[in-house]
Amino acid sequence: MTMNNNTPLPPEAITGLILAGGRGSRMGGVDKGLQNFNGVPLALHTLLRLSPQVGDIIINANRNLAAYESFGAPVWPDSSSLGDYAGPLAGFSTGLEHCETPYLLTVPCDTPLFPADLAARLAQALVREEADFAVAAAREEDGQFRPQPVFCLMGVQMLESLTRFTQSGGRKIDAWTAQHRTVIVPFDQPGDEPQAFSNANTLAELRQLEAKPS
Repeated sequence: MTMNNNTPLPPEAITGLILAGGRGSRMGGVDKGLQNFNGVPLALHTLLRLSPQVGDIIINANRNLAAYESFGAPVWPDSSSLGDYAGPLAGFSTGLEHCETPYLLTVPCDTPLFPADLAARLAQALVREEADFAVAAAREEDGQFRPQPVFCLMGVQMLESLTRFTQSGGRKIDAWTAQHRTVIVPFDQPGDEPQAFSNANTLAELRQLEAKPS
Protein backbone atom coordinates (compact mmCIF):
# COMPACT_ATOMS: atom_id res chain seq x y z
CA MET A 1 0.00 0.00 0.00
CA THR A 2 1.54 3.30 -1.09
CA MET A 3 0.48 6.45 0.70
CA ASN A 4 0.93 10.07 -0.22
CA ASN A 5 0.36 13.10 1.94
CA ASN A 6 -3.25 13.40 0.77
CA THR A 7 -4.23 9.82 1.65
CA PRO A 8 -5.08 8.90 5.23
CA LEU A 9 -3.67 5.71 6.66
CA PRO A 10 -6.61 3.56 7.83
CA PRO A 11 -6.41 1.55 11.06
CA GLU A 12 -6.86 -1.70 9.16
CA ALA A 13 -3.55 -1.07 7.39
CA ILE A 14 -1.73 -1.26 10.75
CA THR A 15 -0.81 -4.25 12.91
CA GLY A 16 -0.10 -3.49 16.55
CA LEU A 17 2.87 -5.33 18.06
CA ILE A 18 2.85 -5.69 21.84
CA LEU A 19 6.40 -6.01 23.13
CA ALA A 20 6.37 -8.42 26.09
CA GLY A 21 9.62 -10.26 25.48
CA GLY A 22 11.91 -8.68 28.06
CA ARG A 23 13.53 -10.27 31.08
CA GLY A 24 11.69 -8.09 33.62
CA SER A 25 14.98 -7.86 35.51
CA ARG A 26 14.05 -4.68 37.36
CA MET A 27 10.84 -6.39 38.51
CA GLY A 28 12.81 -9.21 40.04
CA GLY A 29 12.73 -11.36 36.92
CA VAL A 30 8.95 -11.73 36.78
CA ASP A 31 7.20 -11.80 33.42
CA LYS A 32 6.24 -8.15 33.22
CA GLY A 33 3.40 -8.55 30.73
CA LEU A 34 1.57 -10.92 33.07
CA GLN A 35 1.67 -8.59 36.10
CA ASN A 36 -1.74 -7.17 36.95
CA PHE A 37 -2.67 -3.56 36.28
CA ASN A 38 -5.96 -2.83 38.04
CA GLY A 39 -6.73 -6.54 37.98
CA VAL A 40 -5.85 -7.14 34.31
CA PRO A 41 -2.49 -8.50 33.05
CA LEU A 42 -0.44 -5.66 31.58
CA ALA A 43 -0.19 -7.27 28.14
CA LEU A 44 -3.94 -7.88 28.01
CA HIS A 45 -4.62 -4.32 29.15
CA THR A 46 -2.33 -3.12 26.36
CA LEU A 47 -4.14 -5.33 23.84
CA LEU A 48 -7.54 -3.96 24.87
CA ARG A 49 -6.29 -0.36 24.67
CA LEU A 50 -4.59 -0.87 21.32
CA SER A 51 -7.24 -2.99 19.57
CA PRO A 52 -9.57 -0.09 18.61
CA GLN A 53 -6.64 1.75 17.05
CA VAL A 54 -5.37 -0.91 14.64
CA GLY A 55 -6.57 -3.63 12.31
CA ASP A 56 -4.68 -6.56 13.83
CA ILE A 57 -2.52 -7.36 16.87
CA ILE A 58 0.36 -9.72 17.53
CA ILE A 59 2.32 -10.29 20.74
CA ASN A 60 6.07 -10.75 21.11
CA ALA A 61 6.84 -12.89 24.19
CA ASN A 62 9.63 -15.28 25.12
CA ARG A 63 8.15 -17.27 28.01
CA ASN A 64 4.75 -18.32 29.34
CA LEU A 65 3.57 -18.42 25.74
CA ALA A 66 0.35 -20.27 26.57
CA ALA A 67 -0.66 -17.50 28.98
CA TYR A 68 -0.16 -14.88 26.27
CA GLU A 69 -1.96 -17.00 23.68
CA SER A 70 -5.00 -17.05 25.99
CA PHE A 71 -5.42 -13.32 25.27
CA GLY A 72 -6.56 -14.23 21.76
CA ALA A 73 -3.76 -12.81 19.60
CA PRO A 74 -0.92 -14.65 17.82
CA VAL A 75 2.21 -14.90 19.96
CA TRP A 76 5.73 -15.01 18.52
CA PRO A 77 9.04 -15.28 20.41
CA ASP A 78 12.16 -13.36 19.40
CA SER A 79 13.90 -14.36 16.21
CA SER A 80 16.59 -16.82 17.23
CA SER A 81 19.22 -15.22 15.00
CA LEU A 82 19.72 -12.39 17.50
CA GLY A 83 20.19 -14.59 20.57
CA ASP A 84 18.19 -14.64 23.79
CA TYR A 85 16.60 -11.40 24.99
CA ALA A 86 18.35 -9.24 22.42
CA GLY A 87 16.27 -6.19 23.29
CA PRO A 88 13.34 -4.42 21.65
CA LEU A 89 14.78 -4.65 18.14
CA ALA A 90 14.49 -8.44 18.33
CA GLY A 91 10.79 -7.89 18.94
CA PHE A 92 10.64 -5.38 16.08
CA SER A 93 12.22 -7.96 13.78
CA THR A 94 9.78 -10.66 14.87
CA GLY A 95 6.86 -8.30 14.36
CA LEU A 96 7.95 -7.27 10.88
CA GLU A 97 8.47 -10.91 9.90
CA HIS A 98 4.93 -11.87 10.94
CA CYS A 99 3.05 -8.67 10.10
CA GLU A 100 0.36 -9.22 7.46
CA THR A 101 -0.55 -5.55 6.98
CA PRO A 102 1.51 -2.82 5.28
CA TYR A 103 2.40 -1.09 8.56
CA LEU A 104 3.53 -2.12 12.04
CA LEU A 105 3.05 -0.13 15.25
CA THR A 106 5.16 -1.20 18.24
CA VAL A 107 3.91 -0.68 21.80
CA PRO A 108 5.58 -1.96 25.01
CA CYS A 109 3.49 -3.88 27.52
CA ASP A 110 4.66 -1.83 30.51
CA THR A 111 3.20 1.59 29.63
CA PRO A 112 -0.51 1.14 30.33
CA LEU A 113 -1.62 4.77 29.94
CA PHE A 114 -0.41 5.24 26.35
CA PRO A 115 -2.71 7.50 24.28
CA ALA A 116 -5.95 6.18 22.84
CA ASP A 117 -5.16 8.12 19.65
CA LEU A 118 -1.54 6.96 19.41
CA ALA A 119 -1.91 5.10 16.11
CA ALA A 120 -3.95 7.85 14.44
CA ARG A 121 -1.49 10.62 15.29
CA LEU A 122 1.58 8.62 14.32
CA ALA A 123 -0.08 7.57 11.06
CA GLN A 124 -1.05 11.13 10.21
CA ALA A 125 2.52 12.33 10.73
CA LEU A 126 4.04 9.39 8.83
CA VAL A 127 1.89 10.11 5.78
CA ARG A 128 2.25 13.89 6.00
CA GLU A 129 6.04 13.75 6.14
CA GLU A 130 6.34 10.74 3.81
CA ALA A 131 8.58 9.28 6.52
CA ASP A 132 9.93 5.78 7.13
CA PHE A 133 9.25 6.01 10.87
CA ALA A 134 6.92 7.97 13.12
CA VAL A 135 8.06 8.00 16.76
CA ALA A 136 6.11 9.36 19.72
CA ALA A 137 7.70 11.94 22.01
CA ALA A 138 6.61 13.28 25.38
CA ARG A 139 7.72 15.61 28.13
CA GLU A 140 9.11 13.64 31.05
CA GLU A 141 9.07 14.42 34.77
CA ASP A 142 12.34 16.35 34.56
CA GLY A 143 10.78 18.67 32.00
CA GLN A 144 12.83 17.34 29.10
CA PHE A 145 11.04 16.47 25.86
CA ARG A 146 12.22 13.05 24.70
CA PRO A 147 11.38 10.59 21.93
CA GLN A 148 9.85 7.30 23.03
CA PRO A 149 11.39 5.00 20.40
CA VAL A 150 9.49 1.86 21.48
CA PHE A 151 6.31 3.63 20.30
CA CYS A 152 7.17 3.43 16.62
CA LEU A 153 5.14 3.17 13.40
CA MET A 154 6.87 1.83 10.30
CA GLY A 155 6.24 0.09 7.00
CA VAL A 156 6.94 -3.62 6.73
CA GLN A 157 9.54 -2.92 4.05
CA MET A 158 11.85 -1.77 6.86
CA LEU A 159 12.59 -5.42 7.73
CA GLU A 160 15.48 -5.59 5.25
CA SER A 161 17.11 -2.51 6.79
CA LEU A 162 16.60 -3.85 10.31
CA THR A 163 18.15 -7.18 9.40
CA ARG A 164 21.26 -5.42 8.08
CA PHE A 165 21.44 -3.23 11.18
CA THR A 166 21.14 -6.05 13.71
CA GLN A 167 23.47 -8.37 11.80
CA SER A 168 26.12 -5.65 12.04
CA GLY A 169 25.68 -5.62 15.82
CA GLY A 170 23.19 -2.77 16.18
CA ARG A 171 20.78 -3.00 19.13
CA LYS A 172 19.50 0.53 19.77
CA ILE A 173 16.22 1.59 18.19
CA ASP A 174 17.13 5.25 17.77
CA ALA A 175 20.45 4.37 16.12
CA TRP A 176 18.51 2.39 13.53
CA THR A 177 15.75 4.93 12.91
CA ALA A 178 18.39 7.68 12.60
CA GLN A 179 19.52 6.02 9.37
CA HIS A 180 16.15 6.79 7.79
CA ARG A 181 13.59 9.56 7.52
CA THR A 182 11.97 9.74 10.94
CA VAL A 183 9.26 12.13 12.11
CA ILE A 184 9.02 12.81 15.85
CA VAL A 185 5.40 13.22 16.94
CA PRO A 186 4.85 15.30 20.10
CA PHE A 187 2.18 14.24 22.57
CA ASP A 188 2.10 17.44 24.61
CA GLN A 189 -1.07 19.03 23.29
CA PRO A 190 -3.87 20.35 25.52
CA GLY A 191 -5.78 17.36 26.81
CA ASP A 192 -2.86 14.95 26.48
CA GLU A 193 -2.16 12.95 29.65
CA PRO A 194 1.25 14.11 30.98
CA GLN A 195 2.09 10.61 32.18
CA ALA A 196 0.81 8.74 29.14
CA PHE A 197 4.26 7.35 28.43
CA SER A 198 5.26 6.57 32.02
CA ASN A 199 6.38 2.97 32.18
CA ALA A 200 6.57 0.53 35.07
CA ASN A 201 10.04 -0.87 35.57
CA THR A 202 9.30 -2.01 39.12
CA LEU A 203 6.24 -3.34 40.89
CA ALA A 204 6.17 -0.16 42.98
CA GLU A 205 6.00 1.96 39.82
CA LEU A 206 3.21 -0.28 38.53
CA ARG A 207 1.18 0.33 41.70
CA GLN A 208 1.73 4.09 41.27
CA LEU A 209 0.40 3.96 37.70
CA GLU A 210 -2.71 2.13 38.87
CA ALA A 211 -3.71 5.28 40.75
CA LYS A 212 -3.61 7.39 37.58
CA PRO A 213 -6.70 7.96 35.40
CA SER A 214 -6.65 5.68 32.37
